Amino acid sequence: MPGERREAVAEQNVPTHATDTMAYQVATDVRALRAFVSAGALARGLSAERVELLTLAVSELATNTLQHTTGGGWVRLWAESGQLFCDVVDHGPPRAFGRSMPAADSVRGRGLAIVEQICDEVAVLAGPGETVVRIRLSL
Repeated sequence: MPGERREAVAEQNVPTHATDTMAYQVATDVRALRAFVSAGALARGLSAERVELLTLAVSELATNTLQHTTGGGWVRLWAESGQLFCDVVDHGPPRAFGRSMPAADSVRGRGLAIVEQICDEVAVLAGPGETVVRIRLSL
């Protein structure tokens, strides 16, 4: 169910299968990042409707990176066992998920809540000097 967080996505190691990776550093990179994610997800068999959701989620996470961290980040995309995984990696602190959607008149704060609502699973993995937000959608 979208928005549900379980440990399975967090336990998924960095893939041994083929991955696509793209870095982004400035706001003008986000358009190319969305195209990269869309093309990669379609090529791996995600439905067009779900590709739009994944692209929105990655765009929100990348924008969050650019607004709240330095040095940009990168995205890894892969599929295995009927699942599409996407890591959004940066050098910022771990994200706090599990928030409710902000009020309609709020100016900010919807990005992470949207990601949780539209992805099948979301996990935050913190490592030395990096934070990974891993999202999963069933193919």
